[in-house]
Amino acid sequence: MPDDTRPNLAICNCRNIRQAARYVTQFYDRHLAPTGLHISQFGMLAVLKLKDGLTINELAAELVIDRTTLARNIQPLERDGLIAVKPSPFDRRSKELHLTAAGEKRYREARKYWLAAQAEFETTFGDSRTAELRDLLQSLVASDLVPAQGP
Repeated sequence: MPDDTRPNLAICNCRNIRQAARYVTQFYDRHLAPTGLHISQFGMLAVLKLKDGLTINELAAELVIDRTTLARNIQPLERDGLIAVKPSPFDRRSKELHLTAAGEKRYREARKYWLAAQAEFETTFGDSRTAELRDLLQSLVASDLVPAQGP
């Protein structure tokens, strides 16, 4: 008799997305290895390059990551002098994140490896499929699937 309670893991959206995310993360991490950065760290530096002075909460929202995980990920960047964590001039309870000169330099170095990863990904997966994938993923993040949490 068939067991209807046996999971069909192949159709689990979450499992498939998480596997793909880990796979792509490993790919980008391999490319960035010479810089000593992981793709998650590169992403934080890239956001701070665009929007310097974000609070921890603002950066967490931008990266769609919880504040606690972000705080753990910030520590090595701060320890290595790539970012500076300073009290906000507007609210002393908040801390702002700033890209340092060393962080700017490391970001520029890592960007070359990131661009190589981007090119290899698009060549291997296909330019149009890559663009379609990005559009689908951005639509998913912008959807109402997970309502934004209040303050």
